[in-house]
Amino acid sequence: MKIYLASASPRRRELLAQIGLQFEVKVSNVQEKASASDPAKVVEELSRQKARAVFEELAAGHLLVIGADTVVAADGRILGKPAGREEAVEMLELLSGRTHEVFTGVTLICRDACGQVFSKTFHERTEVSFYAMSGKEIGDYVSTGDCMDKAGAYGIQGFCARYIREIKGDYNNVVGLPAGRLYQEAKEWLEG
Repeated sequence: MKIYLASASPRRRELLAQIGLQFEVKVSNVQEKASASDPAKVVEELSRQKARAVFEELAAGHLLVIGADTVVAADGRILGKPAGREEAVEMLELLSGRTHEVFTGVTLICRDACGQVFSKTFHERTEVSFYAMSGKEIGDYVSTGDCMDKAGAYGIQGFCARYIREIKGDYNNVVGLPAGRLYQEAKEWLEG
């Protein structure tokens, strides 16, 4: 079976490789638009859009497409990737000294050897607590550029780890993909 990751995220590539999957990256060109406002529903909807767009581009054959989307939620706001430095600072000020949630939605679409199509969508939720960050610390972190391509303007696996007080849930989910759950959800297709 051929496996396709419908994401350009280097972190998702690393996590899939870490669990032993061999795959190709095929980025979806879908214009992401969510109709939901609940973070869990938003990430599920966006992961479905990405996976479906890539699946529809592929020729027949035995395959699995993995679509994913991650957002940070704090105070009822959904925080995606910051549009610029100012927005990154604003997001980090909101997260500083507080607990927030990280949601990743995953959609798996499988076409078996007989041509039958199966799909499932799920989400994972992890709580992350930050230590308080001073204005200088936020500015220094934003200046590294590490925050610009990440939901909520931070990467738990990099420089920002110095500000993480606690996590409750799946660490890999915060990185961008709940790898263990993904494997368990796809196991029947991967082994079949």
